[in-house]
Amino acid sequence: MNTRTAHIRLLLSSLSLGLLVLGLTAVPAAGRTARPAAALLPAPVPCNQSAGHCWKPAVKARWQYQLQGSPGLHGGCRYARTGFVNIGVTGTSFATGRTVAPTVFDIDILQDGKCYSPQDYSVLNYAAVQALHVRGARVIGYVDAGTAETWRPDFPELQAFDQSCDGCLFGNPLSNFPDEYWLNINAGVRGINPNTGRSETTRQFLLDEMLARVKEARLIGVDAIEFDDVDAYQSHTGLSITAKAQLSYNAALANLAHRLGLSVGLKNDRDQAEALQPYFDFGIEEQCWQYDECGAVQAWPSLYGKAVFDVEYGSDPAEFFPTSNSAPYDFNSIAKTDDLFDIPYDPCR
Repeated sequence: MNTRTAHIRLLLSSLSLGLLVLGLTAVPAAGRTARPAAALLPAPVPCNQSAGHCWKPAVKARWQYQLQGSPGLHGGCRYARTGFVNIGVTGTSFATGRTVAPTVFDIDILQDGKCYSPQDYSVLNYAAVQALHVRGARVIGYVDAGTAETWRPDFPELQAFDQSCDGCLFGNPLSNFPDEYWLNINAGVRGINPNTGRSETTRQFLLDEMLARVKEARLIGVDAIEFDDVDAYQSHTGLSITAKAQLSYNAALANLAHRLGLSVGLKNDRDQAEALQPYFDFGIEEQCWQYDECGAVQAWPSLYGKAVFDVEYGSDPAEFFPTSNSAPYDFNSIAKTDDLFDIPYDPCR
């Protein structure tokens, strides 16, 4: 749903992980050398500037991450006029001690349905995007690409496909998120797309669904896309998803966003960050300092000129902000609680 802190990571040996990520062939053809799976992926699609602005965040860009409506003091939600997003949030910069505001906001493309009575999760968040743009801020639209959330308006489409293939689409529920299920991104099982009546693999169907969501994101005017839950191969999904399948799916997602003129961020898939770097325009990290995994994207700002947006939950900022803000990393880190309301908001920069 809103955070990925409950995911259970599998421990893989460095040798097995290297083989999985690279997808080395077991027996190369005579006279030819084995090639990594990355070489077999489709070429990265450049962002289509005829379709969109293809905004690319600066390496140094203070951000905010809000995926739930701002709670009111007496129940309900605040900031109804701006889609329940606190567009005026400020915090104290760890680096300067000054009061600062974010210039990049990562928000769901839908308004928080809990803020309505009765609940309504079908409202696209035009209000927040427009209000943020008036202030000169940029907006990253949150799209969950790896799990099915039962409250999203297109969930019945996922259910229909799953029923057409005798339960091939849904995997295990996520830990602590009983209304959210892993999705089968493999390409070896087929079902019927309820929107077209055509037979499709689970992967192609999901890409069709993500295309529809990204078109909605573009419709409301977001500047970029965050695809969440794109590291299923490291989780207990119940679906036997391989690193190779994840690599192919993530590359396809990035190309999809670029064709629509939107930049796209790689979320958390650290073990495949090097192979996927050519496809993505920036990185989004959760708790990489807490788990000592930030090194996977350390080179993105300095070597590739690509911003890294990091959020840490429940950690003392003094333990990681100085390193995050240092030249060897140059990350845009913030400290928040894992409910991802508007506050608390503690920025590094």
